[in-house]
Amino acid sequence: MIQKIEHIGIAVKDLETSNAIFEALFDEAYYKIEDVESEGVKTSFFKCGPNKIELLQATNQDSPIAKFIAKKGEGVHHIAFAVDDIELEIKRLAAKGFRLINEMPKNGADNKLIAFLHPKSSNGVLIELCQENTK
Repeated sequence: MIQKIEHIGIAVKDLETSNAIFEALFDEAYYKIEDVESEGVKTSFFKCGPNKIELLQATNQDSPIAKFIAKKGEGVHHIAFAVDDIELEIKRLAAKGFRLINEMPKNGADNKLIAFLHPKSSNGVLIELCQENTK
């Protein structure tokens, strides 16, 4: 079951420049920077009350973020929802007709298991499911 909005992912061209913008906005520095090689991104995380903002910079031209920025420019890339059981949630949503990008969860940033739903099945919004990785 979906618990809450876990974070909002924002695609950026330059993480250092964007970090400065969000540090000024929140009057607080990011709490984590992390490379996610499997996704071809470098991320930073900011806390915003009980929620988080994830900035994503491509580390190679073949990454989904590089392709997103080339097509749409910088901006909101995805909304992530925290779930209790990601495998069960993937099955539930597939049974309801959602198109899956990931049929099995994989390791993501911030110690999460993640899976994405295709935006064509969710009103043009890329949805990420996140579960705390306890392994």
